[in-house]
Amino acid sequence: MSIKVFLADDHAVVRDGLKVLLEREGDIEVVGSAANGRDALRQIQKLRPDVVLMDIAMPELNGIAATAQIRETCPSARVIILSMHKTTEHIFQALKAGAHGYLLKESAGQEVVGAVRSVYAGRRYLSRLIEDTVIDDYVHSRKAVSAESPLEKLSSREREILQLVAEGKSSIEISRVLFISPKTVETYRSRLMQKLGIKDLPSLVKLAIQHGLTTLDT
Repeated sequence: MSIKVFLADDHAVVRDGLKVLLEREGDIEVVGSAANGRDALRQIQKLRPDVVLMDIAMPELNGIAATAQIRETCPSARVIILSMHKTTEHIFQALKAGAHGYLLKESAGQEVVGAVRSVYAGRRYLSRLIEDTVIDDYVHSRKAVSAESPLEKLSSREREILQLVAEGKSSIEISRVLFISPKTVETYRSRLMQKLGIKDLPSLVKLAIQHGLTTLDT
């Protein structure tokens, strides 16, 4: 019985490279792929893969937000976050969202097969370039102060809209993505800005980038 893997990355060359690496193994099958977080979520709900390799910087719905939703809608799928970032903020947010692994892209080629097998077997996997003890200490310390993060004030829907606004999408575009009215989008946007104490779009975009909801190159 093969391990069913889903690939979510906005770069086709990364998806293709990972597919080649994984399917060299006789017990691993790539069952699907997506270039943005929202499409990935839809496909994962249908395909029910065993393991998801999820880029952290995904358009429309970032990898951390997508991971949290996968844990709710497809709990049997184990998510490995792919990232260029070694910062403790990104790692903490990924683990908090329910990721079972965190793999640095610079070493993914060497480690991806082992990472897939590890999380499929029920173990966690952290890239070898990340010290386990440092991460453990950081996660424990952040639990005590997580309420201080401004994102803790927002609902999951408000976080989704924050990302889409930060990516430059209009209220009409966001309404089409989320299947809600533009007026509802404006209400959410006004509410989240009030919660965050932010009055202008540049400050909103800056906050979204600082806290890993989006990046400058998505």
